[in-house]
Amino acid sequence: MLLKKENILLVDDDIEILELLQRHLHSMDYHTYKAVSVKEAMYILQDTEIDLLITDINMPEIDGTQLIKYVAEHYPDMPKLVVTGFPSIEDALSVIKSGALDYLTKPFTKMELADSVKKSLAHKVSHKTGYKPITHYSNNSYADMIGSSEAFQKVIEIIERVKDNHATVLVRGESGTGKELVARAVHYSGKFARAPFIAVNCGAIPENLLEAELFGYSKGAFTGANENREGFFQAANHGTIFLDEIGNAPLPVQNRLLRVLQEKEVTRIGSRKKERLDVRVIAATNSDLEELIAKQIFREDLYYRLTVVTIDVPPLRERKNDIPLLVAKFLQKYGMEYKDRPTRISSDALKVLERYHWPGNIRELENVVQRAIIMCDGEIRLPHLPDALKYQIDFPEKRLKTLREMEKEYIQKVLIATEGNKTKAAEILNIDRKTLRNKLND
Repeated sequence: MLLKKENILLVDDDIEILELLQRHLHSMDYHTYKAVSVKEAMYILQDTEIDLLITDINMPEIDGTQLIKYVAEHYPDMPKLVVTGFPSIEDALSVIKSGALDYLTKPFTKMELADSVKKSLAHKVSHKTGYKPITHYSNNSYADMIGSSEAFQKVIEIIERVKDNHATVLVRGESGTGKELVARAVHYSGKFARAPFIAVNCGAIPENLLEAELFGYSKGAFTGANENREGFFQAANHGTIFLDEIGNAPLPVQNRLLRVLQEKEVTRIGSRKKERLDVRVIAATNSDLEELIAKQIFREDLYYRLTVVTIDVPPLRERKNDIPLLVAKFLQKYGMEYKDRPTRISSDALKVLERYHWPGNIRELENVVQRAIIMCDGEIRLPHLPDALKYQIDFPEKRLKTLREMEKEYIQKVLIATEGNKTKAAEILNIDRKTLRNKLND
């Protein structure tokens, strides 16, 4: 098999990680060069045409952040991908500010590495040619999203209208529908694709830290503020900041966010100096913001600022025609990851997946397919699917429940499976504990 023309430089002081990266990338048909230090990497860069840098951060003598800055200065067209086992908000902001395109945390899967490498190399091509990235791979896909249903096409139509302007966008949809994918499609399919995209889960950061992390702070602003720090908004300047689970933002954060949207500037905590910003804000929620407004825990004026454009992401039960396409994607993706070959699915098993109501939406479908691929020997059949899916076919009257009832029932099943461990349940459901508590109390 002929190798692709791209040369990738791997930099890490851990020999085992270097060899693992090299094996994965060789299996994807890339040329690789290895360096165990920043100095060695610099020698390779001087003598070899490199298309992509993949580097660790924490290394002896000279760290990876300095290498990223060096490459940004001397090789401005070269995309940079950071791989690290010591993730932190400070590191993320630092490497993004230095010019890294992506941030991959160890341990990572082969498919996660492949996706990051593909996006990074695509960025190099678009930056070099001046053309925007091509997002339509086929008639059934857009960016990283797949579908052919009418509901899916309506989402794509709105993305096409907003991708090249700075209009504030609110993405609404149930958990697991792919709201962040929609936000990334808005950013990466338009003319701002080369600018930063910063994703922040407002429910995952403790309330007492969220304000400082979003807007930054000055030295001495509070106990522990030992230096001046930029926030996520400053890191996203000239690009997009994605505020996921915006309904969980406390009122002080809402107040500051409203001022940022109105005045196009931000003031760090403990400072009086205003900093001009050019940031597109995309927010997302699975909460009923109108209900939160009625309870006086979400500002009505902020709601109107956020809903200049609204994208409603349909639940999977409303786009069942897309299930075979999504299943095919997951079979290819996880078949290669777990079995080094695509996996098939029987027609009977596929019919079960098509008829199930999917309260957990695409995320639940993906998890079911992943598990089935692990359990099967090349073809997914009925015995490889969870009993809950098959029972749903036998008793169709069970579908006659409200959305909230089905969601709560699903959460209760997860709690039973985790023996009442709410932290683990929230992790499986991909929501924070506060959201879990609210849903259980509804």
